Amino acid sequence: MRTKTLQNFSALLVFLLMTSVAYSQFELSGEIRPRTEYRHGFKKLFGEGQDPAFFTEQRSRLYADYKMDKLTFKLSIQDVRIWGADKQIYKPGESLNGMNVNQAWAQYTFDSGLGLRVGRQELDYDNARFLGDLSWAQQSRSHDALLLAYTKNTFTGHAGFAFNQNANTAEPTKLLNNHYGLGAANYKAMQYLWLNKKFSKGSVSALIFNDGKEAADSTVNYMQTLGLYGKFSLGKVQLETEAYVQTGKDVTKKDVSAYLLAFNAMYPVSKKVSFGVGMDYVSGTDVTKAATESNSFDPLYGTNHKFYGFMDYFYVGNPSALKGRNVGLVDPYVKLVLNPNPNNNIVAFVHSFRSPVDIYKGGDATTPSMSKALGTELDLVYTIKLSQGVSINLGYSQLFGTDSMAALKGGSKDQTNNWAWTMITFKPSFFKTEKPAPPVQ
Repeated sequence: MRTKTLQNFSALLVFLLMTSVAYSQFELSGEIRPRTEYRHGFKKLFGEGQDPAFFTEQRSRLYADYKMDKLTFKLSIQDVRIWGADKQIYKPGESLNGMNVNQAWAQYTFDSGLGLRVGRQELDYDNARFLGDLSWAQQSRSHDALLLAYTKNTFTGHAGFAFNQNANTAEPTKLLNNHYGLGAANYKAMQYLWLNKKFSKGSVSALIFNDGKEAADSTVNYMQTLGLYGKFSLGKVQLETEAYVQTGKDVTKKDVSAYLLAFNAMYPVSKKVSFGVGMDYVSGTDVTKAATESNSFDPLYGTNHKFYGFMDYFYVGNPSALKGRNVGLVDPYVKLVLNPNPNNNIVAFVHSFRSPVDIYKGGDATTPSMSKALGTELDLVYTIKLSQGVSINLGYSQLFGTDSMAALKGGSKDQTNNWAWTMITFKPSFFKTEKPAPPVQ
């Protein structure tokens, strides 16, 4: 399968290279991104007698971007693997890793400014709070979707549609049934509308997202998310504000009533130092309502690693839940950015995590109540740009948890809970050609 994928990709590259001599734009580029991590309390508190994790995971990609007149085409093939997972003497069928398609889409733009895009694509909007490409994760996130995109002057509108089906039944015999079977892991169907207006000192966006999840009985339950996002310059201050509400039903058929509020402000103290403050408030479900409704906001398909602390204790594949109810999160934080020179950058965060609802030691009101304070996290990231297309990132995070965090996540607050990592990224451009568009006949 991997050999066939490479053969097809090579044939396509030959075609694109041949057509690039015409009136077109074509770029062939690549990416090698290994990241080594030491995990000693990452995502959950470390427990007594446990051993930390230490490994290197690598993302390798080959990108082909092509544009000619009204046609735009993008193809990205990737391989994600942990070093050593494959035998040194490789034989097909023994691999735990695999090559797959990260993006493969084509777009045609009409004279009116309306574009039609179809295929596997990344959806990344505003600050990636709700829809993000998840680039931090080596595998990233892609959607199989149809997109209508319209742009005129300072206004942009996108409408997206998707309908998913599993591949357990081969296409020749797929004659009946539309059962998806992935439950809460992915949507069965989705539709969204994103509108953006730019101004001289910022921009405002609105999002309507309809997310359909398939329950065990094959019925599809739809949850709606409505959001507003704004980014503004107020003198020297850069301000971001956003608000989301969710309604409808979740995959367990519970009624949903949830919300998220967030803001942050950055101020340049000098040319080399910036300071910021912010807070995220993500609603959670109280124990008294957990049986009949959900008040837990779900950020769904956002780049959650970017928010809520880099140690991924919240909303990154591990909800903070007691007996099935997500308690939500209150996260005030401060941010410091140092730019000693154009090739070096240091970012520091301090998060103070709290629960917006009551926490009980055993998960219900019959057990002792606990503090809403969950802990404090320190995040440090140092970025070095070596040359064009090559950069190094060094990171260190430490969490100081509480008994309440231990009740949510397990492990021990008395253990050292930290995470260290280093990542080097190579992104060379192998071939690039740009030619003017042909004259209008």
